[in-house]
Amino acid sequence: MKPRAGEARGRVLVVDDEEVIASTMQEFLEGEGFEVGVAGDARSALALVETFEPDVALCDVQLPGPDGLELLDLLLRVRPDTLVMMITAYATVENAVAAFRRGAHDYLMKPVIFEELLAKINRLMSFRRLVRENQALRRQLHAEISPETLVGRGAAMQALKTVIRKVGPTRSNVLITGESGTGKELVARALHAMSHDPDAPFLPINCAAIPHDLLENQLFGHVRGAFTGADRDHAGLFLAAGRGTVFLDEVGELPLVTQAKLLRAIENKEVLAVGATRSTSVAARVLAATNKDLPAEVAAGRFRADLFYRLDVVNIRMPPLRDRPEDIPELVSVLLAQHARTMGKRVDSVDNATIRRLMAAPWRGNVRELDNALERAVILAEGPVLTPEDFPAELMGEAEPGDDLRTALAVAERQHIRRVLAECAGDKREAARRLNMGLSSLYRKLEDDGPRSSPSSLTSSTGS
Repeated sequence: MKPRAGEARGRVLVVDDEEVIASTMQEFLEGEGFEVGVAGDARSALALVETFEPDVALCDVQLPGPDGLELLDLLLRVRPDTLVMMITAYATVENAVAAFRRGAHDYLMKPVIFEELLAKINRLMSFRRLVRENQALRRQLHAEISPETLVGRGAAMQALKTVIRKVGPTRSNVLITGESGTGKELVARALHAMSHDPDAPFLPINCAAIPHDLLENQLFGHVRGAFTGADRDHAGLFLAAGRGTVFLDEVGELPLVTQAKLLRAIENKEVLAVGATRSTSVAARVLAATNKDLPAEVAAGRFRADLFYRLDVVNIRMPPLRDRPEDIPELVSVLLAQHARTMGKRVDSVDNATIRRLMAAPWRGNVRELDNALERAVILAEGPVLTPEDFPAELMGEAEPGDDLRTALAVAERQHIRRVLAECAGDKREAARRLNMGLSSLYRKLEDDGPRSSPSSLTSSTGS
């Protein structure tokens, strides 16, 4: 398909020291709607690409000075997104293999058949468009996964987002701990999205879901012939991730023998594939998550202390949902919209009585349990507004009086302040620090609470 007037189909660089061939290809490709640049040697080509920025480069293998294969290396160093096609009158299998190993995308014989040349360039242009679309989708995904997309405006979630913004751009290992269902993988993806190379792979693996005898193969790969059925080399996650991220979910489930090999991968930045005799260097960043108490596992001899300290460079503790009820209304709004959209149902709100009861529920399964409850409610709902009848009876507890959302939030706030103050043995100064509010603000909240506050919670400890 020819482009519209004034619209180029792409930029092609032709590098050939035979002027007649170069000018003939230029005339043909320009007639097909491409913008074409021409160079007679490697040095001229490298000078031209600084301003021309080609999508595809056609490089003759036989060039004066640096030859076409040397130019291939230099081009991919200067313009790594340029697709290179080698052209030669002396094709051999060895030359073709060498070109492909060094990064060429295609190979063309002289004398050049223009129909074949055009077909190959069109294929390369299509491939380049797919790459760009994939990069755009990745950028969109990373834009959607960021600290700001983590739902919650309470103090705990604000502190969590601050840590992610600080740690994300580093290469440090991070251990994400907390109960199941709190969103540990979402935090890991946000950390990766904040890194300096968010387009690099993010490769998660659930260490509890894969049999131990297969886990090592998934992490470190294998070489051909390592075991029955290994008919080709397989790159494990550490090698496949490049400079991206390997996310080890449920890392506390790793067997001790695999822990030793993981420690080597982290400490020495190298892995030994199953059946291999030589290690391979790796550069992946490691993020790990667990709902286990790893220090207790270390004390019990079930987890290596040296590996724990390598993983626990930065520890991010995920707060359970029951400790941040103030975030539940926003979570409900976001999750409800997702499920309604997926199911194509017009269910767009939750009444105040239901919100109050959801905020008072224990949520032992955390956000995952809330998500499941809302999915079930949307399925069963017969109207646009969810009510307590749309949820399991055992989930709906007694709610304090007051139908509006402001009252429900105030109730949750009072409950949270009381709990923190009790944990601080009545020390208001320490409670204010943990609540991330001024001491005068805490006193005002307690005064507003009035007779609802228990006598013990209003007793200041020495120095408060």
